[in-house]
Amino acid sequence: MTGIPGLQKDRFVHDRLPARDQWPTILPLEENRQSEHLNCVSLLLDNKLDGTGADRAAVRDKERMWTYGELNYRVCKIANVLVQNYDIKPGNRVLLFAPNSAEVVAIWLAIEKIGAIAVTTLSLLRASELSQLIKISRPALALCDGANHSVLCQAVELSKTPCQTLFFQPGGGELYEQMRTVSETCSTLLTSPNDVSIIAFTSGTTGHPKATVHFHRDIIAICQTMGRYIIAPTQGDVFISTSPMAFTFGLGGSLIFPFYAGACTVLGERFTPEQFIAAIDYFQATVCFTVPTFYQRLAKLDQANVLARLRLAVSSGEALPAPVRDKLQHQLGVTLAEVIGSTEMLHAFAGCLCKAGKPGYIGPAIKGFEIAVLDEAGDRVPTGTIGRLAVKGPTGCRYLKDPRQLEYVQDGWNITGDACHMDKDGHIAFHTRHDDMIVSAGYNISGLEIENVLLEHPLVSECAVIGVPDDARGQIVEAHVVLASGGIPDGQASSLVTAQLQSHVKSVIAPYKYPRSIVFANSLPKTATGKIQRHLLRKKSMENTYEHQF
Repeated sequence: MTGIPGLQKDRFVHDRLPARDQWPTILPLEENRQSEHLNCVSLLLDNKLDGTGADRAAVRDKERMWTYGELNYRVCKIANVLVQNYDIKPGNRVLLFAPNSAEVVAIWLAIEKIGAIAVTTLSLLRASELSQLIKISRPALALCDGANHSVLCQAVELSKTPCQTLFFQPGGGELYEQMRTVSETCSTLLTSPNDVSIIAFTSGTTGHPKATVHFHRDIIAICQTMGRYIIAPTQGDVFISTSPMAFTFGLGGSLIFPFYAGACTVLGERFTPEQFIAAIDYFQATVCFTVPTFYQRLAKLDQANVLARLRLAVSSGEALPAPVRDKLQHQLGVTLAEVIGSTEMLHAFAGCLCKAGKPGYIGPAIKGFEIAVLDEAGDRVPTGTIGRLAVKGPTGCRYLKDPRQLEYVQDGWNITGDACHMDKDGHIAFHTRHDDMIVSAGYNISGLEIENVLLEHPLVSECAVIGVPDDARGQIVEAHVVLASGGIPDGQASSLVTAQLQSHVKSVIAPYKYPRSIVFANSLPKTATGKIQRHLLRKKSMENTYEHQF
C-alpha cells in the first residue's frame, strides 16, 4: 500500500506530515494490503446505490428523511458547486463550522468525493479560537450554517488567511441557490489509500490546538475494527449520537459507521436528555453514542426504560461510573459497550461489550490493534502496575507540522497520555490522564487556555485552573484566583466577582470551558523556581468542599 502515488495535487498537508521515522508503527489490515485506489465515499455511499439500496433511509431529523439516493443527489450537486464555483481541487482543505445536520453529512461526503480534505470544527468556538484552526489548516473554502456566518467571517479576518466562505440553512441559503444551477451527477475521484481524508483538531495542555491527519484507509480501517467487532452494524440499524461530528467519536457514530453498513443516522443539533430519549423512541433508534456524563443524566429520567429498546449503547470519553453502568445494564437491560480511543488514533482501539468484560476494566485491544502499558523508559510494566497506555494499529498519530509528534509517538507506539494498568488477560483499567487535561462532560479542556483568558481581566492578579471531580460532568473546571486588589471577597462580593469572571471567560472562548467553580486565595502554592503547584490545589480541592458557582 505504501508508495502508491496520490491524486491530491495540493501537497500542503502531505508536505507538513512528520518525517517517516516519526510515524507510529502501522499494523495494516490484511484485506486492504492490495488496494491501489481507495476513496472512502466509494464504501460509504456509492456502493449503496445499486438495486433497492438507493431507496433505504440514510438521514433523518425531526422534519426530514433522505434516502441514500436523495443523499447522493445532494452530494453530487454540492461536489459540483465546490469544484465549479469555488475551484476546489484535490488536496485543498474545506472547513465545516456547523452543528450536526443533514447538510453537514452531505457536505462532508462531497468534500471527500472530490478528493479534498474535510476539516470539521466545533460550532461552539469563538472567532478567536476558530481563527487558530484556520491558520493551521489553511482552508480554500469554509462552509457554515447561517447562525454562525458572522463568527466565521470574523475568524477568517482574524486569521489573515485567504479563505472563501459559503453558508447554508436547512434546505436553503447560498449553497442551495448554487446547487440549482449545477449537474446532479459527479464521479468519485479514485484517490490513493494514503491520500488525506480529514484533519481533526484536538487540544493540548498548552491550549494550542493540534491538527491530526487521517487518510482514506484510516476511515475504512475503523469500520473494519471498531465497527466490525464492537458495533457489528446492519442495514436495519438506526444510529443516534449526542457527539458533534467535529469530534471523531461523533463522526464515527453519526456518519462513518452507519453509512459503511448502509444504515440510517438520526441527527440533531444539541439534544437534552429528555429530547434524546424522545428521539430514540420516535425514530426507533437501535445504536446510540454518547459520553458517560450524559448516560448518567439519562439514567435518572423517568423514561429511562426507553433505552432498553436499543440494540447497543456505546460509551467513551471517560470512565463510565460503576453505578451508572449497573443501572443501565442490570436494572434497565441496556447492552453497553465501553471503549477508549483518541483523536490521534481516529477512533476507539480498546473496549468490549460490558457483559463480556470485567468490572472496573474497559476491555482488551479491539482486534486489529495492540496495546501495552509502559514505564517512562518504554519498557512494559508488570501486570497490575500503573503505567503509560501505548497503542499500535491500522491507524496512528500524524500531527500536521507539530513538534509534539515526538511526544505522542515513541519507538513506534502511540502514547495516549492515559495512566492505566493491565490484567493478565490483557484488559486495561483506566486511572487518570498523565497530563493536566480536564475532561468535562466529554469535552477536553485546556486549563492553561482558561488561565490566559482570566489573566486578561483587570480584577485578576494570578490564577491556576484545575479539573475537580463532579458527579454530573465527571470533572468541572475550577479556577483558583488571586485578586489584584488583594484579599478574599465574601458573601455578595464573592458572588458578584465570580459572575463577572465567568461572564468574561464565556465572552472570549467557548462557553463550555468556563470555570463553574472559582476559589479565591491570597496566594497560590509555588515551587522555589516560581512554578504553580497545581497538584497541591487538586489535593486541597479533594479535601475541602467548595460551593460551586453556576
